[in-house]
Amino acid sequence: MKIALIQQTNSADRIANVAKLEKNIRECAAEGAELIVLQELHNGLYFCQTEDPEVFEQAETIPGPSTGSFGKLAKELGVVIVLSLFEKRAAGLYHNTAVVLEKDGTIAGKYRKMHIPDDPAYYEKFYFTPGDLGFEPIQTSVGKLGVLVCWDQWYPEAARLMAMAGAELLIYPTAIGWESTDTEDEKLRQRGAWMTVQRGHAVANGLHVLTCNRTGYEADPSGITNGIQFWGNSFVAGPQGEILQQASYENEENIIFDIDLKRSETVRRIWPFFRDRRIDEFGDITKRWRE
Repeated sequence: MKIALIQQTNSADRIANVAKLEKNIRECAAEGAELIVLQELHNGLYFCQTEDPEVFEQAETIPGPSTGSFGKLAKELGVVIVLSLFEKRAAGLYHNTAVVLEKDGTIAGKYRKMHIPDDPAYYEKFYFTPGDLGFEPIQTSVGKLGVLVCWDQWYPEAARLMAMAGAELLIYPTAIGWESTDTEDEKLRQRGAWMTVQRGHAVANGLHVLTCNRTGYEADPSGITNGIQFWGNSFVAGPQGEILQQASYENEENIIFDIDLKRSETVRRIWPFFRDRRIDEFGDITKRWRE
C-alpha cells in the first residue's frame, strides 16, 4: 500500500491552511497514495499555547464542515484520509478528535485523544475532554487503522491495546516541538526520545508506525514564552523499528512511501511477543502506582 504523510507549516489564515492541504492531498493522490495522513489540528495554529475561551469558536461538529469538504475530496480522488479536528460535541464539551474518511467520502470512524497533556505551551486540558471511545481500530478499505494522537505516542499501553484489537498500522497525527530555552543537547534528547518510543511501539507490536508532525515556528500569543519551533521529522517506521522514511525538521514535505503490510506477519513469526506475554501477571498494570 502506498501511504502519504503531509508535513506543513500553518498560519492564522485557516482558509489558506486548508487550501494548502487540499493541494498537497491532490499531489499525493496523483502519485498513487491510497492512505493520506494529516498532522494534528491541521486547519489552524496550535492554539493550546494559551488558555483563551474565544478559541472554542474554532471547534466544529463531526460530521461538520471539515468532514464534508475533505470527504468530497476523498471521494473525488478515491483515497482514505486521516483528519485531526477540534471537535465540538456539545456546549462545554470538546475533544481532540481524529477522523478517518473512507474512499467514498463517508466517515469510517473516529478516535478521541485519550491522553491530554497540561504543560507550559501545551495547555490542552483547558480545551479537550479525555476521549471516551477507547482504543478501537477503524476498519477501512485499506486496512484496520490504529489511530492515536500526539501525547498518546508516549504510552505503550495505548499502542498495545490497538494492536490487540487487530490494528494493522499505528498512526499518530502530531504537533510537537522545542521550547526555545532548551539547550541544543536537550532538544536532541527530546526529539530522539520521541522517535525511540514510537519505534519501540513498532517493535513491541510488530506493526508499521506512521507519524505526521507539523513543522515551522508558531509564536506564543501571550508573549510569556518564546513560542514553539515544531520539529517536523514525520516518519515511517517498519515492524522492527527501522526508519523507512523521514522528513526534515524545518521543511514542508510530503512523504510518500510503499509499505508491505505482510511484513507484520513475518516479523511476528520470528518475534512472537504476543505468544509469550505473561498476561496472568499483568493485573497491576491498571494501578496508578505500586507502593
